[in-house]
Amino acid sequence: MSLRHQRGLSPQEVRFPCGSCGALQVFRPGSTELYCEYCGATTPLESFAVVGKLREMPLAEALRRLDSEPAAPPHSIVQCDNCAAEFSFSENNHAGRCPFCATPVVVKPGRVRQISPQGLIPFQISEGAALAAFDTWRAGLWFAPRKLKRATAGRQPLAGVYIPYWTYDSHTETTYRGERGIAYQVPERVVVTENGRRVSHTRMVTKVRWSPVSGRVSRFFDDVLVGASRTLPRAITDSLAPWQLEALVPFSEAYLSGFRSEIYQLRLDEGFNTALQIIDGVIRGDIARDIGGDYQRIDQLDTRHERTTYKHILLPLYLSAFIFGRKSYRFVVNGQTGKVRGERPYSPWKIVLAVLAALLLGAGAMLLQGEM
Repeated sequence: MSLRHQRGLSPQEVRFPCGSCGALQVFRPGSTELYCEYCGATTPLESFAVVGKLREMPLAEALRRLDSEPAAPPHSIVQCDNCAAEFSFSENNHAGRCPFCATPVVVKPGRVRQISPQGLIPFQISEGAALAAFDTWRAGLWFAPRKLKRATAGRQPLAGVYIPYWTYDSHTETTYRGERGIAYQVPERVVVTENGRRVSHTRMVTKVRWSPVSGRVSRFFDDVLVGASRTLPRAITDSLAPWQLEALVPFSEAYLSGFRSEIYQLRLDEGFNTALQIIDGVIRGDIARDIGGDYQRIDQLDTRHERTTYKHILLPLYLSAFIFGRKSYRFVVNGQTGKVRGERPYSPWKIVLAVLAALLLGAGAMLLQGEM
């Protein structure tokens, strides 16, 4: 069971000792149990699981409360249960391992941020499966340098990390004004030079007839996902979608044991501003379809949000990096699906050869066409 207030420990810390040997247990990806790395004993996760469903929290109410509450301390001093060393996590983490003996340590997230996670997706694939997915990704890279395989053999160890995200739900209704464009064709005479002679031709030219329109569209947005970490570029974390959010479970520190876990760096209101940009893009698509015709112009729109809610969740990633040409390249593996995305080097010689080959093929095709 979880010993939250064991003598000598800070009440901020959460421990999961093995019932057989006393060593701290860690979560085993893809399983429903904690595992002891020393004696092999297991403990069912149901011993620590939170009963109930994830709740959507009212956004406006939370923003008002956050404005009135003092900020939580940026980090916590913790003491390792195994070696008694005292240390602090960086201000962006609340779970990891002791830097002196690698014992898993979890700090209750509510002690380091005002909003605690409500749910998470547990790691579903092992470190070995993540490495296999990375090897497959690397092998499929176009224009990769020939020595890339050798460079990635010396990559840093994979780190399993839970990354913070916000999700937002909102009922929207949008009124708009714009224009519908209908394409039509008219003949147009043009004069061109052929074989040294000026020749007149008639060609059909497309024009657009615009007419004013107005209307209303509505949509319910469910779980608009926004990354709340600044550790990785948003382009990388966004590209790991889609996530199977139906696999979310209520938050329990037991899932964090043996992994790192970040706390959110993007505030709740900042995350919603990002979500609004995503929502606006979808609404503009809805308006374009509602306007119809061949072309659309949106001159003005006004969106009203109702019953807007949020959740704070953690999603699993494996992180690592490799050095090539004195430069570090980061990559990540989705800890649920195995999808890989990351930074990579290119071989300029392979790109030049590919361009030359394309030019030669094009020239050859033109010669053949001329001979026919």
